Amino acid sequence: MLKIDDLHITVQETEILKGLSLEVPAGEVHAIMGPNGSGKSTLSYAITGREDYEVTQGDITLDGDSLLEMDPNERAAKGLFLSFQHPLEIPGVATMSFIRTALNAQRKARGENEVTAADFLRAIREKAKIVGLSDEKLKRPFNVGFSGGEKKRMEMLQMAMLEPRFGILDETDSGLDIDALKMVGEVVNEMRGPDRGFLVITHYQRLLDYVKPDRVHVLADGRIVESGGPEIARELEEHGYDKYIQSAA
Repeated sequence: MLKIDDLHITVQETEILKGLSLEVPAGEVHAIMGPNGSGKSTLSYAITGREDYEVTQGDITLDGDSLLEMDPNERAAKGLFLSFQHPLEIPGVATMSFIRTALNAQRKARGENEVTAADFLRAIREKAKIVGLSDEKLKRPFNVGFSGGEKKRMEMLQMAMLEPRFGILDETDSGLDIDALKMVGEVVNEMRGPDRGFLVITHYQRLLDYVKPDRVHVLADGRIVESGGPEIARELEEHGYDKYIQSAA
């Protein structure tokens, strides 16, 4: 599914990723953990095509197709989704209009029929209950007046509605309480399947109590320095990143 081969990324003339290789097969959830400044968010931005993140070497493919020549909207239409660490507010844009427009734009790009207003309304109300957002929240401008936790719930609602082939959660657990963490776990676990993959980027093991990863990778100084099972996350929670930072130096 997602394959990253010897990826080097430069941002403002500074190399951040330094030969990162990673493969997430279809049907699996992989977690990326690492200290501040290790390149975790840079990795998510590079996959989804953020401007000014220059690929100087390597490749990123999804289902065998290189993403590097695709614009961000083309990558989204191919099935990529990024849950932002700091979701934006969009004043003046109605939440349901925003999500329906995004959904139909992706469907159109894939040659699919647009979703009808009635079907969309039925689906978004159903999924809003799962993520804990009221009808009143859906009627507001997008993310305007939302708490940090509510914005993360809105990210999960978008992912549930768009049903991506591959979802990337970039520190979605930041600032979330236990109930919200459980909600994230419920959404991801509900969406898990043989044709979909996830990459969960986090500092802490606590999210992984609810989103059970198949593999955990440690990122330090722009490279994957360790890979293994969920036990790695528990080890990091207990002992920290020191030994990995030293080995990457």
